Amino acid sequence: MKPNFKPQDYNSVSVYIMAADAQMVIDFMHATFNATETRRYETPDGGIMHAEVKIDDTIVMIADAGEDYPAFPVWMHVYVPDVDATFKRAIAAGGTVVQDPVQKEGDPDKRGGISDPSGNIWWISTQIS
Repeated sequence: MKPNFKPQDYNSVSVYIMAADAQMVIDFMHATFNATETRRYETPDGGIMHAEVKIDDTIVMIADAGEDYPAFPVWMHVYVPDVDATFKRAIAAGGTVVQDPVQKEGDPDKRGGISDPSGNIWWISTQIS
């Protein structure tokens, strides 16, 4: 039997974050989204060469930035069952409010934006109607 072309339970596309402090972002994802770390490979000095964190049904890949691979902020959109509760957890985890959760006319989602401690923007959303 031919093996699967990707790890079991992975989506075909994953975001990859290069962060100034990958552990800080992993801690933020854990506290905000109840994320679980599934893989980790460290550099000889203890930095994160590559880690994979699962949020619901999605793997987020992350590594510590360096000279060859600099940090850059990215935007992610995450659907959650309760945008308001998740938004509060994100603030408690060190996030900075970009936009409070709102439902705009014609948009079925209630959505808010949070910047994590590394400068990535997380758009947290729940479909309301």
